[in-house]
Amino acid sequence: MILRLLLSILCFISGTLSEESPYVTIVVKGSDRVAETDDSFVCATLDWWPPQKCNYNQCPWGQSSLLNLDLTHPVLSNAIQAFEHLRIRIGGSLQDQVVYGVPTLGHPCLPFSKMSGGLFGFSEGCLSMSRWDKLNLLFQRTGAIITFGLNALNGRHPAQNGMWVGNWNSTNARDFIKYTISRGYPVDSWEFGNELSGSGVSARVSAEQYAKDLIGLKTLLRELYKNSRMRPLLVAPGGFFDQKWYTQLLQTSGRGVVNALTHHIYNLGPGDDYRIESKILDPRYLSRITDTFRNLQLTIERHGPWSSAWVGEAGGAYNSGSRRVSNKFLDSFWYLDQLGMASKYNTKAYCRQTLIGGNYGLLDTNTLTPNPDYYSALLWHRLMGKGVLSIDISGSSYLRAYAHCRKGKAGVTLLLINLSKSTKFSVTVRDNLNAIPAEGGDIQTDNSFVHNLKIALSWMGRKASYESESREEYHLTGKGGDHLSRTVLLNGIPLELTKDGEIPHLNPVYVPASSPVHVAPLSIAFVVLPNFEAQACI
Repeated sequence: MILRLLLSILCFISGTLSEESPYVTIVVKGSDRVAETDDSFVCATLDWWPPQKCNYNQCPWGQSSLLNLDLTHPVLSNAIQAFEHLRIRIGGSLQDQVVYGVPTLGHPCLPFSKMSGGLFGFSEGCLSMSRWDKLNLLFQRTGAIITFGLNALNGRHPAQNGMWVGNWNSTNARDFIKYTISRGYPVDSWEFGNELSGSGVSARVSAEQYAKDLIGLKTLLRELYKNSRMRPLLVAPGGFFDQKWYTQLLQTSGRGVVNALTHHIYNLGPGDDYRIESKILDPRYLSRITDTFRNLQLTIERHGPWSSAWVGEAGGAYNSGSRRVSNKFLDSFWYLDQLGMASKYNTKAYCRQTLIGGNYGLLDTNTLTPNPDYYSALLWHRLMGKGVLSIDISGSSYLRAYAHCRKGKAGVTLLLINLSKSTKFSVTVRDNLNAIPAEGGDIQTDNSFVHNLKIALSWMGRKASYESESREEYHLTGKGGDHLSRTVLLNGIPLELTKDGEIPHLNPVYVPASSPVHVAPLSIAFVVLPNFEAQACI
């Protein structure tokens, strides 16, 4: 009895030390890339929702729609230009109720209005060609890369249980694409439909019918672009992943039709869920979405290796996001973690809902001031390269870690996310040639009883002269230590627009490679190791 009690106590202490120990070892395997993203991996959406879109007794969309957004606002241009080439996905729930105001439309081009019985409670809305011209002036001025979501319900009619039947009528889309080509507007990719896959959201279409229409759209694009230097991609279906439905779509549409499978993620639940904060800080909850990424990757490998995976829309919490969390520093914890997770499964693009609009916009709906997630996205875009490296990590699950080749230069960039409210983590980083495995081949956590000298994140790459070299560190924290602050600090300095409305410089601190660095509780750190030798990054 006493022996059993002692064993129980020892097991409890061991588990507690493993979970709470501040000492962590990360082994970066720099010999091979395990996955690769695209240069335009970081993406943001522009949506169609009008000001009358409301959830939970609030209407957070204002003048942020594609039809009414102030396209001349200098902060909007500056925010897009800071990425040099930001992918912007044009789409959203009302996408399949949009018609295009080309001369052959045959009726007045009117905006959305509230309508009882309409999908999502709204009428059909129209994109005029003068507005499309103005949008493209913004895109060309800022270097944006455009993915445009087409109406995939045109010509169909509702049957039962949300199913829409009939062939897609391509006439309006055809004339719109012809106009776009005639004006020289460089649409990088055309997306077909929004949230019509599987059981759908407000409407659904069978995989067989969807595939048939995609074949027709692919033929149409080849015809219209035959004399153009542009060769846009065709991506679909822009819905929630349903393995059977997606498999059937690939098998029926056939080789080379769909260039990318787009799927949506809102894994934090509804925007009024009081548990959102605890979900974001729960590593086990964050990891649940891994199955979606893994299963989509397997579906593509088995049934459509000519295609790739994109996250076409992800906002954390659905129904316009969470008023309490989505525009605060805390939101960056799930967002950056999901960017890292998606990358590991060969996701080529990840589109954040939204650039502006709702509570989850990277920019504030009313002032266009960048929210904390904007700076998180910008740091990822500037520091994390396309090459994804495998890591082994020992220690607490509350420290999330991801490694990529450095963006545009030699070396490796680490992303470290500390979900703990109380533990300051100290991490040792090694390459896999210098890793010291424990018995049985696993990396062990060094706790204070074994090695209390490891108090820092110390780069131990293969360079013998690492003591004389430095690394770059970018530490993000909430203002005043408040994880629900709308102001984020970079290395202790508030990130705020300049007096001229310019995006501030994102300056690192330079630290000798052998000196200690602490990953504070509820903080995020990008660590650039310029001299870490990773063969996969050469």
